[in-house]
Amino acid sequence: MKILGIDIGGTGMKAAIVDTKTGELLSERHRIPTPKPATPEAVAKAVKEIVKHFDWKKAVGCSFPTTIVDGKCIHTGNLSEKWLNVKVDKLFKKECKLPFYVSNDADLAGLAEVSLGAGKKEKGVVIVITIGTGIGSGLFFNGQLIPNLELGKMLHSDGKIIEHYTADSVRKKEGLTLKKWALRFDELLNYTKIVFSPSLIILGGGISKRFDGFKDFLNADVKVKVAEFKNNAGIIGAAMYAHKKDK
Repeated sequence: MKILGIDIGGTGMKAAIVDTKTGELLSERHRIPTPKPATPEAVAKAVKEIVKHFDWKKAVGCSFPTTIVDGKCIHTGNLSEKWLNVKVDKLFKKECKLPFYVSNDADLAGLAEVSLGAGKKEKGVVIVITIGTGIGSGLFFNGQLIPNLELGKMLHSDGKIIEHYTADSVRKKEGLTLKKWALRFDELLNYTKIVFSPSLIILGGGISKRFDGFKDFLNADVKVKVAEFKNNAGIIGAAMYAHKKDK
């Protein structure tokens, strides 16, 4: 089935029409900057622009960069504080006059990878970690999503929220080499291994494209793969989620 998937990030919004059976992008990927400030009204208008760009008239799936419960944003992550308690699905539906199905971005990237990508047929606990403006995470057991895991909100030993220490945005802001950043990120992998004993960790987000440049600096005793769909996983997972929900 063909469905439009939209992936909203802290710095950019990406979208494409997706074949939900194969994960193939059936259109060119379209990207626009996330509005600054990223208020509900501004983001909703940007979503409408994306829908209009594709001349889309059917259900839409949307990956959103905060915890979503029953369509509601329950904490604001790296977006505006005005998102707290907003029913994101209803907001986008009202703006675009189309059915919208919204869930956490890392959960939906994980859905794509566990169903069709790097985690396909993997048994036991699989964790997807997306590395970008913040740190997103998705938890799966025998292919089933356990929603709203927020590894990035754990506290580091120095008392910082760990995504403020290990996100790719921090690497860029502090001018860290890949090695210095990878040694930080390895701490997160070790915490994850201790707490969850995963059979596999899948890495997504933009920096996953540079995995060959930092994999030798990761020492955590856990199997790690790069997301097969790379930075398109959120788009694909969003489309798959809408296909599942729009019955």
